[in-house]
Amino acid sequence: MSTPVAPPPVPGKKVNHIGLEPVAYRGGKTTLCAGCGHNAITERIIDACYELGVEPTQVIKLSGIGCSSKAPAYFLASAHGFNSVHGRMPSVATGAVVANRKTIAIGVSGDGDTGAIGIGQFVHLMRRNLPMVYIIEDNGCYGLTKGQFSPTADLGSTLKTGVVNDLPPIDTCALAIELGASFVARSFSGDPKQLKAILKAAISHRGTSMIDVISPCVTFNDHDGSTKSYAYVKDHDEPLGDISFVPYFEEIDVDFDPGTTTAVTLHNGSRLLLTKLAEDYQPTDKQSALRLLHETAVRGEYATGIIYVEPDKQDFLDLLGLVDEPLAFLEPSRVRPGKAALDEIMESFR
Repeated sequence: MSTPVAPPPVPGKKVNHIGLEPVAYRGGKTTLCAGCGHNAITERIIDACYELGVEPTQVIKLSGIGCSSKAPAYFLASAHGFNSVHGRMPSVATGAVVANRKTIAIGVSGDGDTGAIGIGQFVHLMRRNLPMVYIIEDNGCYGLTKGQFSPTADLGSTLKTGVVNDLPPIDTCALAIELGASFVARSFSGDPKQLKAILKAAISHRGTSMIDVISPCVTFNDHDGSTKSYAYVKDHDEPLGDISFVPYFEEIDVDFDPGTTTAVTLHNGSRLLLTKLAEDYQPTDKQSALRLLHETAVRGEYATGIIYVEPDKQDFLDLLGLVDEPLAFLEPSRVRPGKAALDEIMESFR
């Protein structure tokens, strides 16, 4: 896929650095409940793609089944999209990205879609480090089927009916780090500034960017006793620090104190600036990241921000040794073995 040539800017109109207006990044009208945290996540995806100058037609949007999986309909209307079977989005994403490595894959899943029926697919996607953005819209419940507990519901949290959860939660961030994802973050749909910065960095990262976004369900899980309500998360959010993102096409002119800010350079030259609150925390240290998640969970808090990043890790496509051209556009003669090659293979089994 060739790089699009930006049209000349139209006088008086707001456009990004590739000449597109904000409307080019919007989608259909949402049908989710008013106040749903998922809608706030959609808005931040739109903002991040517009500000980065992402070409919408180079994006593939993927999802499974659930409230969260309706989200791709609400952003980047001209992008490619695929709504897969429940829990099977990682397989579709892998096939799409391997076939066309020039696409930008953005997958939107839910805590049930990822943590229950799709947990096996999630595990193998993380260990492969497939270049894609994987967003979990995490509300701790099954919003389409009347709000039952999902696998990320915290021990001791309650339903509106008073039922108490007696099972420990799956921490998707800890699981992703342990398995091999090279960019892992957690955010809150009610923190637009932090979430947008994380999304911009995730889109620019080469590898699996897994973002767990606490996204309260206003219908079934936003009451006293819920640990994923707006009130609880606001009171128990433990930000790692301020996040600034400088894309590769902007001049990097940031004055910061090296003793308080960590600068991470991504593969495309973009810079991620993490102003730390905890002086001893290093987002490139896997053990520090896992320890942080454990310690905040014990306190009943959510550590938010970029928890772990490994910018130089080999991604799945490079591991496979794929050519630079998208496989989907290669001539059959370059991808199909000839008769002589097949005869040689068959002969080797005699």
